[in-house]
Amino acid sequence: MSSHSQAKSARIAADRRLASALATSALLLVVAVTATGCMQAAAQVSTKDPADPAVTVARTGYRSTIAPYAPLRPSTPAPWRGRNNDVTPKPKQDQP
Repeated sequence: MSSHSQAKSARIAADRRLASALATSALLLVVAVTATGCMQAAAQVSTKDPADPAVTVARTGYRSTIAPYAPLRPSTPAPWRGRNNDVTPKPKQDQP
């Protein structure tokens, strides 16, 4: 029965370590939340009210996404039948 009591005491010790770790984590969380209440208010980024329609804002610019595009075709395309005949394999001659 000694192995049973050793296992039981090991389990109790593990439970106490877990409870201690959870209590420490909870305490740190409470301290962090309390400390955030003591911080200064965030600095105001802008003095203009975004809901005010009279406020002037900078104009937005437009830049085309395809502005530097230039067609690279050297000439107009040839008729499709002529291009097709250019790429078809030549017929083989009958060999004796």
